[in-house]
Amino acid sequence: MIRDAEALNALLATVARFVRERLVPAEPLVDETDEIPAGIVAEMKAMGLFGLTIPEEYGGLGLTMEEEVLVMFEMGQTSPAFRSLFGTTVGIGSQGLLMDGTEAQKSRYLPRLATGELIASFALTEPEAGSDAASLRTSATLSGAHYVLNGTKRFITNAPHAGIFTVMARTDPQDHGAGGVSAFIVEAGTPGLRLGKRDRKMGQRGAWTCDVIFDDCRVPATSIIGGIPGRGFRTAMQVLEKGRIHIAAICVGVAERLLRDALRYATERRQFGQAIAGFQLVQAMLADSKAELYAARCMTLDAAQRRDRGENVSTEASCAKMFASEMCGRVADRAVQIFGGAGYMAEYGIERFYRDVRLFRIFEGTTQIQQLVIARNMVKAVS
Repeated sequence: MIRDAEALNALLATVARFVRERLVPAEPLVDETDEIPAGIVAEMKAMGLFGLTIPEEYGGLGLTMEEEVLVMFEMGQTSPAFRSLFGTTVGIGSQGLLMDGTEAQKSRYLPRLATGELIASFALTEPEAGSDAASLRTSATLSGAHYVLNGTKRFITNAPHAGIFTVMARTDPQDHGAGGVSAFIVEAGTPGLRLGKRDRKMGQRGAWTCDVIFDDCRVPATSIIGGIPGRGFRTAMQVLEKGRIHIAAICVGVAERLLRDALRYATERRQFGQAIAGFQLVQAMLADSKAELYAARCMTLDAAQRRDRGENVSTEASCAKMFASEMCGRVADRAVQIFGGAGYMAEYGIERFYRDVRLFRIFEGTTQIQQLVIARNMVKAVS
């Protein structure tokens, strides 16, 4: 659903120019230092990137799913670390609050999230739990007008930057399934909340993650999103469903960048007296990448449009995330192959993308989880 084509096109042109002129030149520095320059962060906030999906009444741009996807196609043309900085605020960090929060909760946090004053983080994964609700061990015990949280969350994106955390914790110890889990808003700096050391990762340097530890962390009972215990995992699944379309769009954007770089190299690099783009086996890699990229782009847009129409897109979101993330990995692999030895060298940047995109097949639901979601939805539809 595109509400105002002229305004959207202006936004897309602004983002594309920002990516081309500011972000792409900064890619090597971010990979080397593991940090996004403060000036770039300030520009992102001024552009409204932290408020893309927050409704206009709270100071955001209120993009539809289709509009968000189109913006992510442009943001994908550079290192995924840049998108990651505001991605949790735009997506999983704020969407639970937006979907299920009380008006008081929305009014308190959404305006500050929209400006980037606050960065939101989503704390679901644990050392022994992620997609498995029954294994979630972080507990929230009611004590008067407060809940006391204890447990550890792992690999939490943007935790070192976060001003608030959406935290999944078990409020009913007798219910070992999804029904015993509640979603909390926990502010950074709350006594009993501390952060582990920053993780060293294979790729996406500049996108920080770390453990989030709760040790008798007391939060008001009003911190439960929506004020209703036991709805946390449902909230998480709604948030992740939308997030999967968002990630699929980023995969498409990154794959477009990779294919464009590979094509340019293939037309410039000469062997045996001609550009290697003239060799049929190189052409096959280019063609396969183009076809798969086209399919992923169409799939992602279709899922977004269906969601905007109010359809249940659990299956389509998982299909898009699974296919687009796997496609992006294959395109990255072919790009390295087309570059040959140069593709293995840091100075060309292809090896960085090769490392970066591996994460897409893991976070916000692995490929195998998407397969389970898709198959179970299929079986449910005919039973």
